[in-house]
Amino acid sequence: QVQLVESGGGLVQAGESLRLSCAASGSIRRLNAMGWYRQAPGKQRELVARITSSGSTNYADSVKGRFTISRDNAKNTLYLQMNSLKPEDTAVYYCNLHHLYSSDDYWGQGTQVTVSS
Repeated sequence: QVQLVESGGGLVQAGESLRLSCAASGSIRRLNAMGWYRQAPGKQRELVARITSSGSTNYADSVKGRFTISRDNAKNTLYLQMNSLKPEDTAVYYCNLHHLYSSDDYWGQGTQVTVSS
């Protein structure tokens, strides 16, 4: 089992920044991908950004150039630096860990990000 605990959400004004963190613990396999997803009220959960254990990244078009995903493998911690936040970024942000070449998929409890205009 893997446990994921997010932190860093909050209420900010448009144009400001936030940094989310996700601490992973448990039986984490070497080959994995970690990502941030978000879900706004009335909408489906969507991928924000993803990074593999080798460092390959991909981003949703809506956050490219504003958000940066990174990870510290020694600390088993995932980060999301969010700059130039917009009201449409308001959502619950979830951390995900997926063991590559398996069906193992784990989720954190989510952290609320609210951006006021």
